[in-house]
Amino acid sequence: MEIKNNVGIKSMEEIDFSNKTVLLRLDINSPIDPKTKKIVNENRINKSIPTIKFLIDSKAKLAIIAHQGDTLDYENLIAMNEHAEKLTEKLGVAVSYIDDVSGPAAQNAIKSLMPGEAVLLGNLRYLSEEISTFEDAVKLKPEEMLNTHLIRNIAPLVDYYVNDAFAAAHRNAPSMVGFQELLPSAAGKLLLSEYNALTKVLENPEHPSIFVLGGAKISDAFGMMRQVLENGTADKILASGLTGEIMLLAKGYKLGSVKETFIKDRSLDVFIDLAKQYLEKFPQKIVFPVDLAYEKDGERMEVDIDELPLEEMFMDVGSKTVKIFEDEISKAGTIFVNGPSGVYENKLFEYATKKIWEAVSNAKGYSVIGGGDTVNAASRYIDLNNINYVCTAGGAMVRFLSGKKMPLLKAMEKNKIKFNL
Repeated sequence: MEIKNNVGIKSMEEIDFSNKTVLLRLDINSPIDPKTKKIVNENRINKSIPTIKFLIDSKAKLAIIAHQGDTLDYENLIAMNEHAEKLTEKLGVAVSYIDDVSGPAAQNAIKSLMPGEAVLLGNLRYLSEEISTFEDAVKLKPEEMLNTHLIRNIAPLVDYYVNDAFAAAHRNAPSMVGFQELLPSAAGKLLLSEYNALTKVLENPEHPSIFVLGGAKISDAFGMMRQVLENGTADKILASGLTGEIMLLAKGYKLGSVKETFIKDRSLDVFIDLAKQYLEKFPQKIVFPVDLAYEKDGERMEVDIDELPLEEMFMDVGSKTVKIFEDEISKAGTIFVNGPSGVYENKLFEYATKKIWEAVSNAKGYSVIGGGDTVNAASRYIDLNNINYVCTAGGAMVRFLSGKKMPLLKAMEKNKIKFNL
């Protein structure tokens, strides 16, 4: 199926790759079981299949690069042989694996490819130039990446570069923005579909447009909140999880020293002043919890916010809040969800997350969800086929909806002009 191209970059479907060596950058970074080190969610792998199949069917000589884990989640930084096995199983075509990123073994594997063959090279994060700490510390521009180990060794062996890694679009790494300096480049099917789905939410949502923001990464929520409220993308923000608790603190409620210490110890109290600004500027647009849930003697308990403070560790929003959220979701023309409402891994605190996902699944509005933990939570309680679009991205999605131009899109747009594509 051809994906509509509404972004100023070349689509891979416009290029003849027959007998050409193609370097394909994917994001198949997957959740890993901490004990078995096996993949536990295959969403990103599944989403990559149409692009890989198109290139194999086009008789390209296909070299695939991707990452798994990082310095910030070192426990997930493992070899990618299982990824190759999953790709082989889903494609019905062998995707070989070599545990080398850009050294002699990887180079020989690329040189040996025949038309219609594919190889997955080793974990990109084996290279220091590809890890997030290197990116943060060194801050190379794309044109300064040409002497990195990856590009110096791989670019001379390749005719085209295709990027299908929207989930890593916010990363300024050689594998994401460096090859475009040397090779004609194009976007894969997933990159274009992610861009189009999020553009619909950002620029042309059906109203009322509801953003349901929860989870533990509240920097993500606060990173996009101002943008979507000021430009009218969101008519209402439904704040749960830690985001909702920060809103309560900003509103003047005392949670109790147990939860407030938890928030301060993680430096999340820095968002309170920002929350105050949003509540003052958009008083009718932010819906915060009216009750919270905690555990007492092995039982789930709920408390109204007017009865706070309470010396408990709140782990979920309460049933009254859920009913308010369900009503807003049922009336929405567009629904965007990022982050679970509570600590759903604990059976006592899965109630709100489960009920809200069921409401989104049954809603008539156009629904978009994204972020690794968000998708994991959703898949536990609903059929993801009932969601209009499941985005593979987390951080990139947040930055896109915050109105920030991401490194990948800049590099691809520049490449189209440079190579007159």
